[in-house]
Amino acid sequence: MPSRWRSALRVAGALIALVVLAALVALVTIDRWLMAALDPGPFDTTASPPPPDYADPAAWAATPEAPDGAEVALPEHPAIDPTIAPAAVFFVHPTTAITTRWNAPIDDPAIVEATTRGATLIQASAFNGCCEVFAPRYRQANGRAFTDPSVDGDRAIDLAYGDVSAAFDAFLGRIGERPFILAGHSQGAVLGARLLRERIAATPALRARLIAAYLPGAPLHPGDVGVPVCEAPASIGCVAVWNARGPGHRPGRLDLRLGGERPRPGGICVNPITWRRDEAHAPASASAGAVFFDTPAPWVKPAFADARCSGGSLIITTMGDLERDLMSRILLWAMGPENYHPIEYQLYYLDIRGNAIERSAAFATAAAGR
Repeated sequence: MPSRWRSALRVAGALIALVVLAALVALVTIDRWLMAALDPGPFDTTASPPPPDYADPAAWAATPEAPDGAEVALPEHPAIDPTIAPAAVFFVHPTTAITTRWNAPIDDPAIVEATTRGATLIQASAFNGCCEVFAPRYRQANGRAFTDPSVDGDRAIDLAYGDVSAAFDAFLGRIGERPFILAGHSQGAVLGARLLRERIAATPALRARLIAAYLPGAPLHPGDVGVPVCEAPASIGCVAVWNARGPGHRPGRLDLRLGGERPRPGGICVNPITWRRDEAHAPASASAGAVFFDTPAPWVKPAFADARCSGGSLIITTMGDLERDLMSRILLWAMGPENYHPIEYQLYYLDIRGNAIERSAAFATAAAGR
């Protein structure tokens, strides 16, 4: 082989090695450059989208009147007829906007679609076995507000919470004196916890109507919620929180932070299989099953994942085939090794569904005995 060819091959090999190395560096640091790409800059009130009008059906991602993702159900686990539902659910959706704005508009078509696919369909629908489901759209805060806390981020969260609080007033006006469940995920769990603490726990009449709160996907502590942590499957007036991770998980840039310390010790963890706060291991065989409605042919995946609370996290050591599409797998991968944050509802979908029915029945029994 001529020497000039050998030199060209060496140069080509070096270039390929550099490209591979650059790709590996990009993959390892994806969380950093993703956060940098979504930096909204200084908070500007005048740049905020207009507030929602919750008298307008377009301001809701789910209501009992219009077809939406929250009404989806499997034939073997049908939704309750909303006209006879004894209770209602107020569901606060997670972050569904990828934007460089501090607060996202509620009417962007891509965000509307992402909220259906990534929230009401795969999460809020878990509650339609017991209750009418209401899910407001709101000017959700940029994800950086939760991963990199700052004064600007806090202002964005305050604006989002103002929408959620206003939507809760509209919700209460719609459901009469019926009891209710509060639910949310991720950003929705953070905002839901504030609503629980500032509005519900602080108002005896509302606290008395609370069946339970389901707020997975946020690093919440007892002081964040204002009500007791659920201790048993039929406990009422309490809150259940879990953050699903594998034993090899290490905190990353995309983990939610509340306050300046990461992670804060003493976080809430309620096992979504046993619905207890202890650290006993629940095998996958004890789970009612997972459901992934964002797959082409959803079906119940029984005994899909185990669960054990440890150090404030829900540790998963056994899990079936996730059957995720490419974008969903990329999202899971971007969150970091063994971070199951995006699928914390789906993994225990039927456990959540069954427990919401059980707690609603326990509330009705308790109310009848008063």
